[in-house]
Amino acid sequence: MMQPFPQSPELLRAARRIIWFEEAAVSLANPLRLMTYALRYATAEDMQLLLDHVGEDGLRKTLDNIPPGIVDARSWSYWNNRVGRFPAPDMPRRNLDLAR
Repeated sequence: MMQPFPQSPELLRAARRIIWFEEAAVSLANPLRLMTYALRYATAEDMQLLLDHVGEDGLRKTLDNIPPGIVDARSWSYWNNRVGRFPAPDMPRRNLDLAR
């Protein structure tokens, strides 16, 4: 479990850019979700700011617990390669059991 991000002005601005459809304070309180969206939408500067707080261990935790459907294949490959996982493992997939 990752600790919530502090509500510093820099992190609030980054959270607003990364998850634009919710309040920045809510995004900072859910670090796995914020990191997941960051893998896809963060600028290099925003990502460095987040990584300064969670470190490589937090990046690995994010990749290990990422919910399906947010990160694209290119980002998945890049960030897994960044932590030394190449080839990247299969992306998380949604399991839609339509046979009810």
